[in-house]
Amino acid sequence: MRGKRFGTGVSLAAGALAVCGLAFAPTAAAVAPGAATVNADCGSWGGGEATLTATQNGTSATVTLNTSAVTAPVALGKDSLVSELTMVKAGGGTTVLKGTKNPAMATGDALEVGPLSGTVASGDSLEAFGGTLKVTAFGFITITCTATAPQAPGPFVFD
Repeated sequence: MRGKRFGTGVSLAAGALAVCGLAFAPTAAAVAPGAATVNADCGSWGGGEATLTATQNGTSATVTLNTSAVTAPVALGKDSLVSELTMVKAGGGTTVLKGTKNPAMATGDALEVGPLSGTVASGDSLEAFGGTLKVTAFGFITITCTATAPQAPGPFVFD
């Protein structure tokens, strides 16, 4: 009888842990597409193709931007850039994603910023074309980039 009670107790404990795991699991949310490319003009800093990678967790969205078209003019420390990406919402308005995340970059390295964070609502459709990316280094060097055409394969649509 003792072995049966022990087995029942273990089964109940396992069931309780499974229920707790489901209750505390992150909400499933998706953004599609997960990555897009855009051609950007950054004035005297250069321009060309950039890749935007988006993620979503509930109403929180992040976008990371990578481009070899713009390179670090000097060595930059990790998390030393202040970046602001303004994206255009379908139907009007904008969403701003901000952050100070970047890897350390040597002079000439491809520019990478993000993840930049912002808030989205279910069904938001965000496009880089018509928006801007502003990256500030050392508090006074600002690079402003604008997309020259819509992103491909299309805007980010958040779940």
